[in-house]
Amino acid sequence: MNTSDIDTANMCSHLRHKLMDADGLYHHVWQTLQDDPELTAVVRSRQLHIYRNGKKVLVLKGKAEPQIVRDDPIDKLIK
Repeated sequence: MNTSDIDTANMCSHLRHKLMDADGLYHHVWQTLQDDPELTAVVRSRQLHIYRNGKKVLVLKGKAEPQIVRDDPIDKLIK
């Protein structure tokens, strides 16, 4: 996935730091999004919704706990 397609301007600032900063809690997720062609993501309601092959697997939020929608290997990156 080309992460430049993700509208980070509409993302919660807390989440943006967790994703983009090298020491961020979700930085490994951000890198995986760039490397795994099966993953796509979209910003909705300031949260990052992550999909594998069109099925939602994870929702990352700024201050709240991430929401695991279905079991997926990317879940291990947030634990």
